[in-house]
Amino acid sequence: MGDVFQIAHAGPTQALPVALEHCAASSEVDFDEKIKSVLAAAGFAALAGKSVLVKPNLLKAEALACTDPRFVAGCCRYLLDLGCQVTVSDSPGFGTLAGVARHIGLDRALAYLGVPLVAMGPCVTQVVALEGRSVKLPVARTALECDVILSLPKVKAHSQMRLTLSVKNCYGCVPGWHKALLHARFGQRHEFFAGLICALYQLLPPVVAAVDGIVAMHVTGPGNGQPYPLQLIAACQSAPLLDEILVRLLGSAVAHVPLARALQQAGLVPCQEGDGRLLFPLAKPSDWTVTDFQVPESLLTTSFAPHRLLLSLLRRLWAQRPTNH
Repeated sequence: MGDVFQIAHAGPTQALPVALEHCAASSEVDFDEKIKSVLAAAGFAALAGKSVLVKPNLLKAEALACTDPRFVAGCCRYLLDLGCQVTVSDSPGFGTLAGVARHIGLDRALAYLGVPLVAMGPCVTQVVALEGRSVKLPVARTALECDVILSLPKVKAHSQMRLTLSVKNCYGCVPGWHKALLHARFGQRHEFFAGLICALYQLLPPVVAAVDGIVAMHVTGPGNGQPYPLQLIAACQSAPLLDEILVRLLGSAVAHVPLARALQQAGLVPCQEGDGRLLFPLAKPSDWTVTDFQVPESLLTTSFAPHRLLLSLLRRLWAQRPTNH
């Protein structure tokens, strides 16, 4: 995976920093300084001079469903100061990238920095082996042709995966309607679908992560849940490690979250709780007492039934139609 992603190959004495910080709102006076502090504590200075694809979660034109624009901009500013070549990209589940970015104010935040916002694509078909069968994965060339991906998820409950965090956010590297088709084929098989996301993660360039948990989404999700003031931002060079820490912080067991379990089984979490290499240079998980963050007890299996898939595809075509201004 290259020299940027050193945690994936951490030796027996190499420190694995997970940077956690309290953050009540992105309007805080020292918000940008907090972002810099978290990214620096996570060792992101190693990204200096790299081409970095910043991948927020831009599900739809609703602020609660998306990564905070100021968090995205703050991370981009840090990377620009390191001399990185920065591009922001995603493939929204609903609507167009331009439309979602305009609605939540991300386009204006990035224009101020001069950072391009580009849609994921075109596709490069990759073949992965899962449970004895070959599965074709259409992956955006946008995601494959950078040095590093910075996953910027929003902490959210998820009706099919129970939680969506840094690695699940990489699913947006499958562009457009291809995501809906894969959901329709495999979404009802939670373990298989989690394995598919693990396989996608391993196809990508090195993935580092910074998480927006300022106002999380709980009860259900990823688009129609309720706000939860988690008041947290976090970063780590290992997206799977950061996700596992957050799963536990939110009061869930790894065995209860299909993707977290799949990441462990695939050997993608570089260390376990109690490992002396695991460091918390800023706040510690125990600094958060989370007892009421709700996730779905029963995972949906019918969200992408054929009629819903057809309706979703029609909505995508309608959202992407040419308009006259």
